[in-house]
Amino acid sequence: MNAERKSRLSTVLLGLMVVLFTFALVLYPKQGFEAGLSGMRLFWNTVFPSLLPFFILAEFMLGLGVVKGFGVLLEPLMRPLFGVPGVGAFALSMGLAAGYPMDAVITARFRSQKLCSRIEGERLLAFTNTADPLFMIGAVAVGMFKSPEIGGLLAIAHYISSFLVGVSFKLWGRKAEREEVHEAQTVPTSVPRGNIFARAFNEMIAARQADGRAFGQIMRDAVVESMQTLIMICGFIVFFAVLIDVLRISGMMALIGAPIAFIYHIFGINGGLVPPTIAGALEIDVGAAQTAAVVAAPMVQKLALVSAIIAWSGLSVHAQVASVLTQTDIRMRPYFLARVLHAGLAAVVTVVLYGLGMGHAGKVFANLTPMSSLATAATGQSAWWHVLLTSLDTWVVFFAVLAVLSLLWWTVRKVRLIAWRV
Repeated sequence: MNAERKSRLSTVLLGLMVVLFTFALVLYPKQGFEAGLSGMRLFWNTVFPSLLPFFILAEFMLGLGVVKGFGVLLEPLMRPLFGVPGVGAFALSMGLAAGYPMDAVITARFRSQKLCSRIEGERLLAFTNTADPLFMIGAVAVGMFKSPEIGGLLAIAHYISSFLVGVSFKLWGRKAEREEVHEAQTVPTSVPRGNIFARAFNEMIAARQADGRAFGQIMRDAVVESMQTLIMICGFIVFFAVLIDVLRISGMMALIGAPIAFIYHIFGINGGLVPPTIAGALEIDVGAAQTAAVVAAPMVQKLALVSAIIAWSGLSVHAQVASVLTQTDIRMRPYFLARVLHAGLAAVVTVVLYGLGMGHAGKVFANLTPMSSLATAATGQSAWWHVLLTSLDTWVVFFAVLAVLSLLWWTVRKVRLIAWRV
């Protein structure tokens, strides 16, 4: 009965919210239209060219069996660190390069193809949900704060906290995992014997034969599925852009922000950061831009809030992830908990690094990415090929680093095993 009452109450509340939102659009049609156009421009100038090539590339690699081969090469790194199969490194590198919600799309594909178990998919999604350097260094640092060094600092804090979340979530679902009967296609936890490169090649060939689709069919499926996912993402971006503007105009932001303002007052946080906090809880770009515009707030507080907003990623991204996962049995609860943990850790790490004077390190990190492309992308004037090439370069670098670390660890373990036997 309690469950039924909760269901009815949630239905009534959601229905009331939808009615109020519709009524607000009738009262403010011009503002809603302009906010929708702003969201559409954001999607067309940045999100579409950044994600489409990666969506198609991921489908190609899955269909051709390349991802399965990569999984063997990266198993020695991903399994001990995060408790996920080696193919998880592909989702991690794609998420690092393309940003939200690339990781969710790939994780859902892994689960549908039984490349990971439900628990492994939840662990993987917990720490691969990361922003890309193009956004943090280009859009936030160069475009909003006018400082590439800040972008480097935010990126370092973001990825350190993401790593900590991944290590923490290695313990997620341990009991349930032991009780589950593992699916035959899930990568085994034990380390197979034999040459790792030969095993990777054999797995790739076997996966390609199991797929069986012609190259033209793979291309068609990749384009169609990618476009469907991108249209869905565009809808969420436009909807939340309009929602935020309606809440601001109607005065609901001030009402929602009253409890947050009280908490900020207790901890000595500048009250001007309350509206950006609410906006950031809903949509990452709007929240980050509003935070950078608060002149009166100390820089360390603004950086901590922006870092938390980027790690939290906004309910807009959460909705995109939830829609992608609807065809799988992966639950949203661990994803939500991971975002809360990531936001808290990112804010703390940012404050610590800022206090340690990590500006120089941040500048070095920022210089690893082509700053001309980032700067033009931040102002919305970048050509699509600049965004694409920057994202592809980032993916190649991240994936190469992960592969080298995995092979080094595999070599060390093999040498130790030989020495022990001798």
